[in-house]
Amino acid sequence: MTLFYAPEISSSGCILNAEESTHCVRVLRHVAGDTIRLTDGLGFFYEATIITANPKACVVEITGRTEEPAPMPFRLHMAVAPPKNAERLEWFLEKATEIGISQVTPIICEHSERSRINHERLMRILISAMKQSERATLPVLSEATAFSKLIEQASEDIKFIAHCEPQKKSTIGEFYKKNHSALVLIGPEGDFSVNEINQALKSGFSPISLGKSRLRTETAALAACTILNFINE
Repeated sequence: MTLFYAPEISSSGCILNAEESTHCVRVLRHVAGDTIRLTDGLGFFYEATIITANPKACVVEITGRTEEPAPMPFRLHMAVAPPKNAERLEWFLEKATEIGISQVTPIICEHSERSRINHERLMRILISAMKQSERATLPVLSEATAFSKLIEQASEDIKFIAHCEPQKKSTIGEFYKKNHSALVLIGPEGDFSVNEINQALKSGFSPISLGKSRLRTETAALAACTILNFINE
Protein backbone atom coordinates (compact mmCIF):
# COMPACT_ATOMS: atom_id res chain seq x y z
CA MET A 1 0.00 0.00 0.00
CA THR A 2 1.32 3.47 -0.91
CA LEU A 3 2.69 5.47 2.00
CA PHE A 4 1.73 9.16 2.26
CA TYR A 5 3.57 11.85 4.21
CA ALA A 6 1.63 14.16 6.53
CA PRO A 7 3.86 16.07 8.99
CA GLU A 8 0.94 17.51 10.97
CA ILE A 9 -1.25 14.63 12.14
CA SER A 10 -3.56 14.96 15.12
CA SER A 11 -5.14 12.07 17.00
CA SER A 12 -8.35 12.51 15.01
CA GLY A 13 -7.15 13.25 11.49
CA CYS A 14 -5.41 15.59 9.09
CA ILE A 15 -5.54 17.20 5.66
CA LEU A 16 -2.98 16.03 3.12
CA ASN A 17 -1.04 18.78 1.37
CA ALA A 18 -1.75 19.57 -2.28
CA GLU A 19 0.97 17.29 -3.67
CA GLU A 20 -0.02 14.26 -1.58
CA SER A 21 -3.73 14.93 -2.17
CA THR A 22 -3.25 14.99 -5.93
CA HIS A 23 -1.28 11.75 -5.86
CA CYS A 24 -3.86 10.11 -3.62
CA VAL A 25 -7.04 11.21 -5.42
CA ARG A 26 -6.10 11.89 -9.05
CA VAL A 27 -3.21 9.49 -9.62
CA LEU A 28 -4.22 6.54 -7.42
CA ARG A 29 -7.95 7.34 -7.73
CA HIS A 30 -8.77 6.85 -4.06
CA VAL A 31 -12.29 7.80 -3.01
CA ALA A 32 -14.10 8.54 0.24
CA GLY A 33 -14.17 5.46 2.45
CA ASP A 34 -10.84 4.06 1.21
CA THR A 35 -8.13 3.17 3.73
CA ILE A 36 -4.64 4.63 3.27
CA ARG A 37 -1.34 4.60 5.19
CA LEU A 38 0.44 7.71 6.43
CA THR A 39 3.63 8.62 8.24
CA ASP A 40 4.43 11.78 10.15
CA GLY A 41 8.17 11.41 9.55
CA LEU A 42 8.66 11.25 13.32
CA GLY A 43 8.73 7.48 13.67
CA PHE A 44 5.04 6.56 13.40
CA PHE A 45 2.78 4.93 10.81
CA TYR A 46 -0.94 5.70 10.70
CA GLU A 47 -3.95 3.98 9.21
CA ALA A 48 -6.58 6.43 7.98
CA THR A 49 -9.93 6.54 6.22
CA ILE A 50 -10.57 9.12 3.52
CA ILE A 51 -13.44 11.44 4.51
CA THR A 52 -13.26 13.96 1.66
CA ALA A 53 -11.45 12.93 -1.53
CA ASN A 54 -10.45 16.43 -2.59
CA PRO A 55 -7.45 16.42 -4.99
CA LYS A 56 -6.24 19.70 -3.47
CA ALA A 57 -6.95 18.98 0.21
CA CYS A 58 -7.77 15.35 0.98
CA VAL A 59 -9.30 15.01 4.45
CA VAL A 60 -8.64 11.79 6.38
CA GLU A 61 -9.65 10.35 9.73
CA ILE A 62 -7.02 8.49 11.76
CA THR A 63 -8.06 4.98 12.75
CA GLY A 64 -4.80 3.54 14.06
CA ARG A 65 -1.16 4.29 14.90
CA THR A 66 1.91 2.07 15.17
CA GLU A 67 5.54 2.88 15.91
CA GLU A 68 8.23 2.17 13.32
CA PRO A 69 9.12 -1.50 13.99
CA ALA A 70 12.88 -1.18 13.55
CA PRO A 71 14.05 2.39 14.13
CA MET A 72 17.75 3.19 13.81
CA PRO A 73 19.53 2.14 17.03
CA PHE A 74 21.91 5.09 16.81
CA ARG A 75 22.05 8.66 15.51
CA LEU A 76 24.05 9.24 12.33
CA HIS A 77 24.90 12.76 11.22
CA MET A 78 26.64 13.14 7.85
CA ALA A 79 28.23 16.51 7.03
CA VAL A 80 28.95 16.56 3.31
CA ALA A 81 30.43 19.22 1.03
CA PRO A 82 27.95 19.62 -1.88
CA PRO A 83 29.50 18.42 -5.18
CA LYS A 84 29.56 20.77 -8.18
CA ASN A 85 26.97 18.52 -9.85
CA ALA A 86 23.85 18.91 -7.69
CA GLU A 87 22.49 15.54 -8.84
CA ARG A 88 25.29 13.75 -7.00
CA LEU A 89 24.17 15.15 -3.64
CA GLU A 90 20.58 14.25 -4.49
CA TRP A 91 21.67 10.69 -5.28
CA PHE A 92 23.46 10.43 -1.93
CA LEU A 93 20.44 11.73 0.01
CA GLU A 94 18.14 9.22 -1.66
CA LYS A 95 20.39 6.22 -1.01
CA ALA A 96 21.40 7.28 2.50
CA THR A 97 17.74 7.66 3.50
CA GLU A 98 17.05 4.14 2.26
CA ILE A 99 20.02 2.74 4.20
CA GLY A 100 19.52 4.82 7.35
CA ILE A 101 20.58 8.33 8.33
CA SER A 102 19.45 10.82 10.98
CA GLN A 103 20.75 14.17 9.77
CA VAL A 104 22.55 15.68 6.80
CA THR A 105 24.38 19.00 6.88
CA PRO A 106 25.86 20.44 3.69
CA ILE A 107 29.19 21.98 4.72
CA ILE A 108 30.98 24.83 3.01
CA CYS A 109 34.73 24.29 2.91
CA GLU A 110 37.76 26.17 1.59
CA HIS A 111 37.81 24.01 -1.56
CA SER A 112 34.04 23.82 -2.02
CA GLU A 113 32.74 24.04 -5.58
CA ARG A 114 29.18 24.81 -4.49
CA SER A 115 27.99 26.97 -1.61
CA ARG A 116 24.23 26.94 -2.16
CA ILE A 117 21.69 24.14 -2.14
CA ASN A 118 18.05 23.91 -3.18
CA HIS A 119 16.67 23.05 0.25
CA GLU A 120 13.09 22.55 -0.97
CA ARG A 121 14.11 20.16 -3.74
CA LEU A 122 16.35 18.15 -1.42
CA MET A 123 13.52 17.85 1.12
CA ARG A 124 11.27 16.40 -1.58
CA ILE A 125 13.94 13.82 -2.37
CA LEU A 126 14.25 12.87 1.31
CA ILE A 127 10.48 12.51 1.67
CA SER A 128 10.21 10.40 -1.47
CA ALA A 129 13.05 8.12 -0.36
CA MET A 130 11.54 7.74 3.12
CA LYS A 131 8.20 6.67 1.66
CA GLN A 132 9.74 4.39 -0.96
CA SER A 133 11.84 2.57 1.64
CA GLU A 134 8.87 2.18 4.01
CA ARG A 135 10.52 4.21 6.76
CA ALA A 136 8.69 6.46 9.21
CA THR A 137 11.52 8.77 10.23
CA LEU A 138 12.43 11.67 7.98
CA PRO A 139 16.12 12.68 8.17
CA VAL A 140 16.84 16.24 9.27
CA LEU A 141 18.22 18.42 6.48
CA SER A 142 20.19 21.33 7.93
CA GLU A 143 20.96 24.54 6.13
CA ALA A 144 24.38 24.82 4.45
CA THR A 145 26.89 25.53 7.24
CA ALA A 146 30.47 26.79 7.28
CA PHE A 147 33.02 24.11 8.18
CA SER A 148 34.36 25.97 11.23
CA LYS A 149 30.86 26.57 12.60
CA LEU A 150 29.92 22.91 12.28
CA ILE A 151 33.12 21.86 14.07
CA GLU A 152 32.30 24.18 16.97
CA GLN A 153 28.71 22.90 17.27
CA ALA A 154 29.44 19.16 16.96
CA SER A 155 28.00 17.25 19.93
CA GLU A 156 27.97 13.62 18.75
CA ASP A 157 29.62 10.88 20.82
CA ILE A 158 32.12 9.95 18.11
CA LYS A 159 33.37 12.26 15.36
CA PHE A 160 35.21 11.34 12.16
CA ILE A 161 36.88 13.20 9.32
CA ALA A 162 37.62 11.36 6.07
CA HIS A 163 40.42 13.00 4.11
CA CYS A 164 43.11 12.13 1.56
CA GLU A 165 46.21 13.65 3.14
CA PRO A 166 49.10 11.15 3.68
CA GLN A 167 48.92 10.72 7.43
CA LYS A 168 48.10 7.84 9.72
CA LYS A 169 44.40 6.97 9.58
CA SER A 170 42.26 4.13 10.87
CA THR A 171 39.04 2.51 9.72
CA ILE A 172 35.65 3.44 11.15
CA GLY A 173 35.44 0.06 12.86
CA GLU A 174 38.61 0.70 14.86
CA PHE A 175 37.19 3.88 16.43
CA TYR A 176 33.43 3.46 16.47
CA LYS A 177 31.46 1.97 19.36
CA LYS A 178 28.11 0.39 18.54
CA ASN A 179 24.93 2.34 19.40
CA HIS A 180 26.78 5.65 19.87
CA SER A 181 25.89 8.77 17.91
CA ALA A 182 28.33 9.60 15.11
CA LEU A 183 29.26 12.56 12.94
CA VAL A 184 31.22 12.03 9.72
CA LEU A 185 32.81 14.84 7.72
CA ILE A 186 33.13 14.29 3.97
CA GLY A 187 34.96 16.97 2.00
CA PRO A 188 34.69 18.36 -1.54
CA GLU A 189 36.34 16.85 -4.62
CA GLY A 190 39.45 18.90 -3.83
CA ASP A 191 39.50 17.47 -0.29
CA PHE A 192 39.63 19.38 2.97
CA SER A 193 42.41 21.93 3.32
CA VAL A 194 45.29 21.15 5.68
CA ASN A 195 44.00 23.92 7.94
CA GLU A 196 40.54 22.32 8.10
CA ILE A 197 41.98 18.90 8.84
CA ASN A 198 44.09 20.27 11.68
CA GLN A 199 41.12 22.19 13.05
CA ALA A 200 39.01 19.03 13.10
CA LEU A 201 41.74 16.95 14.76
CA LYS A 202 42.17 19.57 17.49
CA SER A 203 38.39 19.44 18.06
CA GLY A 204 38.40 15.70 18.74
CA PHE A 205 37.71 14.28 15.27
CA SER A 206 39.40 11.00 14.38
CA PRO A 207 40.96 10.69 10.90
CA ILE A 208 39.59 7.74 8.92
CA SER A 209 40.26 5.97 5.65
CA LEU A 210 37.44 4.60 3.49
CA GLY A 211 39.68 2.35 1.42
CA LYS A 212 42.61 2.53 -1.00
CA SER A 213 40.64 4.11 -3.86
CA ARG A 214 40.09 7.85 -4.09
CA LEU A 215 36.30 8.18 -3.90
CA ARG A 216 33.96 10.87 -5.15
CA THR A 217 32.32 12.92 -2.42
CA GLU A 218 28.94 11.19 -2.65
CA THR A 219 30.53 7.73 -2.89
CA ALA A 220 32.64 8.34 0.21
CA ALA A 221 29.61 9.64 2.11
CA LEU A 222 27.51 6.63 1.20
CA ALA A 223 30.34 4.23 2.07
CA ALA A 224 30.64 5.73 5.57
CA CYS A 225 26.86 5.62 6.01
CA THR A 226 26.75 1.97 4.97
CA ILE A 227 29.63 0.92 7.23
CA LEU A 228 28.10 2.54 10.32
CA ASN A 229 24.69 1.02 9.66
CA PHE A 230 26.27 -2.40 9.15
CA ILE A 231 28.12 -2.14 12.47
CA ASN A 232 24.87 -1.30 14.22
CA GLU A 233 22.90 -4.23 12.75
